[in-house]
Amino acid sequence: MIALFVSGMVSLLVSGFTTPILIKILKSKGVGQQIREDGPQKHITKAGTPTMGGIAIVLAVIVGYLVGHLVGVRFSSAGIVSIITIFGAGLVGFADDWIKVKNQRNLGLSKKTKAGGQILLALIFAFLALNWVHLGTEVSFTALVHNYVGPVFYLSPLLWVLWAILVITGTSNAVNLTDGLDGLAAGASAFGFFTLVIIGYWQFRHSGDYNVHHSLDLALVAVSMAAACAGFLWWNAAPAQIFMGDTGSLAIGAGLAALSLQLKVVLLLPIMGALFVIVTLSVVIQVFSFKVFHKRVFRMAPLHHHFELGGWPETTVIVRFWILAALFTAIALGIFYTDFLAHKGIF
Repeated sequence: MIALFVSGMVSLLVSGFTTPILIKILKSKGVGQQIREDGPQKHITKAGTPTMGGIAIVLAVIVGYLVGHLVGVRFSSAGIVSIITIFGAGLVGFADDWIKVKNQRNLGLSKKTKAGGQILLALIFAFLALNWVHLGTEVSFTALVHNYVGPVFYLSPLLWVLWAILVITGTSNAVNLTDGLDGLAAGASAFGFFTLVIIGYWQFRHSGDYNVHHSLDLALVAVSMAAACAGFLWWNAAPAQIFMGDTGSLAIGAGLAALSLQLKVVLLLPIMGALFVIVTLSVVIQVFSFKVFHKRVFRMAPLHHHFELGGWPETTVIVRFWILAALFTAIALGIFYTDFLAHKGIF
């Protein structure tokens, strides 16, 4: 517990204090956000706001994770693989952000190049997870030895690799799509990571009941991510002084996916991250409807822009979406704990 507290506090402080330094550096270099032309018109005023703030998040996570091991927790292959995945996704996002800034337009890496980078990263994660972490290939809700909530799927190594690619790329892109309003993605992500902290620590305290190794070290990664998002949110809250960019959103999504896969609660991920799922579905529905029926279902996609154009102030959309994110994570924790009670014969 002390290690979790130390990692969280260090990550929070690093994120909170390095972000304003990053803002000054980015402003001096003229590194500003390019606003999409087809977005809400009120967002035009945000043009030029420093971007690539995800650098502070990734830095804070790495420092918080490392310092947490000074109080007795041992490094694990699972924790290191999670950090590598977060850092790698941040690099892909950084390349995308840099091209946008360099070319002064809201178009970064090509879709194929960006997808290729994400898939390569997912392949590296899967290879390390299977061959270094020696992660089992079963897919479940709660990783209990005898679970009661939902089925457990036993995949072949090849199928698990494909599954890991889908989860990592899908989650990264879902967080990326949600990062459209000041503080929305950072706040919603903090709820998700905090949920994984509780799950990881619970699995550690009841290690005999779960098919998970290194859960405490994975909880250290999760608490570092949660705190980094919170520290960044101080400066990213409306009106944002900096945006996380793809550097932050892709790193956050990859972190959520990598931790869920290794804690073996990946089937809970669509529940605890239901806000990201809903936002992504709104884009899929909008594109499908327009291409097939030549009609729009929403005023604008992603979903948060639909409510903006409906007259909701930006802060109202953000806070209400945060409330939804908190409710979804509470439901996921409820499912996780209910399964434990059933396993113990209490429920």
